Amino acid sequence: MSKAEINRVFTKEVNSKFKINFSVWKAFHITDATGSYFVTLTEKFDGYNDEGDSNHYAIKAVYLQQTSDSLVKKWEINDASIKGKTKDDFSETSIWFWTKYCSFIDLDGDGIADPIVIYGTHGINGYDDGRIKFIIYYKNKKIAIRHQNGVLDNQRETQVDAAFYNLPSALQQSVQKTMKLMMANNHAIFPAGWEKAMAKKLTVINERNGR
Repeated sequence: MSKAEINRVFTKEVNSKFKINFSVWKAFHITDATGSYFVTLTEKFDGYNDEGDSNHYAIKAVYLQQTSDSLVKKWEINDASIKGKTKDDFSETSIWFWTKYCSFIDLDGDGIADPIVIYGTHGINGYDDGRIKFIIYYKNKKIAIRHQNGVLDNQRETQVDAAFYNLPSALQQSVQKTMKLMMANNHAIFPAGWEKAMAKKLTVINERNGR
């Protein structure tokens, strides 16, 4: 959606009603066999880092359905970066939506959009020790894949909701294709053998059981 379209849909009244308080990063208009929807991805602005990139310590996504006379919230996502209690504790420097990997199309051919929202964090070593989260909405159910990158082998782990393996193969293949692309782009370090581990429907994948 363009900035003008975002301002038209997400008015002050709408933002107040659905508690959309952060800056809108991007928004999308989705139409499928069940109706018309809007999703807004918002990020809390917390200044700039040394490279001049913006830092965000919290994010929120809201998915709204357009009815005949109003907007109805179907789901939302809230998350935040890890902040250590002391300066010596591990902290993440930023969290943000990875829109180049997000998807809001019909993947299994049933005429209904299958939203996949992906976001991640930067740690002290950037992507190398940040986290990645896949949130998949399918038939009103939320299914997640949570991954921790790591510089060392024993730091890397991928947690897969068991329900992921009940999804249509088209959705599973789409997610795995995205995981491969993330690795090619140096945004993710999944455990060795993760594809074989997912073929076995493992819910916890690490360097010990992925090979």
